[in-house]
Amino acid sequence: MTRAVRGAIQLEQNSRAAIERAGARLVTEILQANGIAENHIVSILFSMTEDLTAANPATGLRRTGFASTPLFCTQEARIDGALPRVIRALVTFDSLERRLAVPVYLAGAEALRPDLCDS
Repeated sequence: MTRAVRGAIQLEQNSRAAIERAGARLVTEILQANGIAENHIVSILFSMTEDLTAANPATGLRRTGFASTPLFCTQEARIDGALPRVIRALVTFDSLERRLAVPVYLAGAEALRPDLCDS
């Protein structure tokens, strides 16, 4: 069965290092929280708020592996009052398990979905 899980992370700054590090951290934590192995991933879609322009989060993830995983990045829609400096990820994966996927919100992005966060 093909499933998907989402997550987001807020960055303190718009820099290449911060964006690449955050993209890798976000996906790593999503995979760990859900017990997803890299070989079960169908694809990963990243989106970024328009104030993040220094790099692509997929680049940071590629540095940790994921050579054969399709990765794609797009810009978020501009929304008045939106939380700034946010990277979102949607991980699509194959799984035989029917348990609910665990979304991951980090470093201030918990404000986006407090109903899904433990804090």
